Amino acid sequence: MTIGVALIVGDTLRRRWHTDSPGTRGQEFPLLAAREQAARSTAADSTLASQLTLPEKPSIAVLPFQNMSGDPEQDYFADGIVEEITTALSRFPSLFVIARNSSFTYKGKSVDIKQVGRELGVRYVLEGGIRKAANQVRVTAQLIDAATGVHIWADRFEGELADIFRLQDDMSQRAVGAITPMVEHAEIERMKRKPTHRFDAYDFYLKGLASLNLQGSKDAADEALQMFYRAIDLDSGFASAYGNAAFCFVRRLVNAWMEDPKKEIVEAERLATRAVQYGSDDPVALTSGGFTLARLLGELEIGEQHLHRALELSPSYALAWTHRAWIRVFQGRPDEALPDLNRAMRLNPRDPLMPGYFSVMGMAHFVAGRYEEAASWCEKAIQVQPKFLPPLRTAAASYALAGNLQAAQTMMSSLMQLDPRRRISTLRELYPLQRNRDWELLTEGLRRAGLPD
Repeated sequence: MTIGVALIVGDTLRRRWHTDSPGTRGQEFPLLAAREQAARSTAADSTLASQLTLPEKPSIAVLPFQNMSGDPEQDYFADGIVEEITTALSRFPSLFVIARNSSFTYKGKSVDIKQVGRELGVRYVLEGGIRKAANQVRVTAQLIDAATGVHIWADRFEGELADIFRLQDDMSQRAVGAITPMVEHAEIERMKRKPTHRFDAYDFYLKGLASLNLQGSKDAADEALQMFYRAIDLDSGFASAYGNAAFCFVRRLVNAWMEDPKKEIVEAERLATRAVQYGSDDPVALTSGGFTLARLLGELEIGEQHLHRALELSPSYALAWTHRAWIRVFQGRPDEALPDLNRAMRLNPRDPLMPGYFSVMGMAHFVAGRYEEAASWCEKAIQVQPKFLPPLRTAAASYALAGNLQAAQTMMSSLMQLDPRRRISTLRELYPLQRNRDWELLTEGLRRAGLPD
């Protein structure tokens, strides 16, 4: 499938959005520095209590499965399968499911299941291993009561790669059945709806997720986009691939990586529209597609409707709660955004990307007129991730409006080093603020801090 769109997004995409033939998998992308990762984990731990209260619902975390293939290049597959199982479980309203990012803080570590239960605030833990060889896949899994350490069940699932969706279904149903045996049939059927019936498309999709999860890297974002496009090439109705491809453009915008914003936003709109059109019952597609429409196109009400639907389908989907919080901030409803954000943080208590939550918190308090509190939250984000542009902007404006021009100018100095082309005149593309008052205060604060017109 082609669309005749040629945009320039650096060498990684070879000037291809969706026109050139697929290339080979590119260079390996470095992970974030160990020091930064450790600081992020520390920030997350200091924000939430070290021992969380168990939710009223049965609660579960899916830990990273061990890659037993003997090939590190297959890590993406094992990680992707775990992410898909997590997403499937999060569709059950009767469960409280910890988000992928928090669970993956334990990857590669020897863990004490009881400690995991305390740190994530869950009763059950699902762990296992995956072996992929030729066209065969074997998955072993065990469900453990984190309070006692007792194994509730353990099983092995085998089949051809083409059967991977059935294997995921079997494993998820066994876990749900052991925890909540009275789960309604309709919920189980909804979980079985798979994003694509083509394994080759699904494989590229999992590679895209692996790159997309490498936050902070432009190369990784470009790689993710190329993988999602290749998945779409193979399945033109792959809603989740459209949604995540659209979200890559949001990542490009907020990190000042766009080279032709007008053309790229047009392409993002195309992808997001397809995502919500094809994925009306897909929380991943609705979340990524809906948020892209809100963030890049300013369609806040439409975006919120898609996020609301995503949360109806998947009440434990932390990213949907976070994105809806952002939309409510942009709508001038900060005090409604904060409960959404608190829910997301509880679902994702050890997220290495906790600065993102701090950034939303900061912007919510800014829109509410609480400038000192806004600056404090942004400082937490910047302390962990000094090159994170959104909290730098919010902090600069907050300090300026609070009367602390020295701190505001310090933030602006860092901001201009990272985003030297930014001007007051180009802020609209970053902030789809619905209320004129919020826009005027933001621009005034940044102008006082030293952002040129």
